Amino acid sequence: MSTDHPLVVLVGPPGAGKTTVGGLLAERLGVSLRDTDADVEAAAGKEVAEIFLTDGEDHFRDLEAEAVASAVATHRGVLALGGGAVMRPATRELLAGLPVVFLDVALADAVHRVGLDAPRPLLAVNPRKQWRTMMETRRPLYTGVARTVVATEGRTPEEVTLAVLTALELTEA
Repeated sequence: MSTDHPLVVLVGPPGAGKTTVGGLLAERLGVSLRDTDADVEAAAGKEVAEIFLTDGEDHFRDLEAEAVASAVATHRGVLALGGGAVMRPATRELLAGLPVVFLDVALADAVHRVGLDAPRPLLAVNPRKQWRTMMETRRPLYTGVARTVVATEGRTPEEVTLAVLTALELTEA
């Protein structure tokens, strides 16, 4: 299963299950998972929420764009992108033609998974309203970069993993 790009790229909002499903996909496919939020945190030496607070969203998005570009160029396993990575046109261009899966999540599930008190900078005040507003902006971007959309509502992470494998016609390693 050698490729010159990631085997699977997961996109979606906070709470979609990108990291959880990404881990299961990596395990099933016998490859590693790379999470660009973790890459940003490692490069900055601080958590995403702290970067937002101390350096601002623009600085975070710059770091995120660098992390995505590096991961797309070098990682050959499963790649989970931060929820806002698709906001940058250059990132969307990098994703063109790649096996990108949009994990679509319902508001109720996202709120349950993320939690109302989780350190998500963009969801800090009135998280339900912020999430809806965020999705109005991002949904067209997620669907625009995705080869396929997998709904997560009412599905376990294992069921979502199987749906991704089926949608991308990937056989297990």
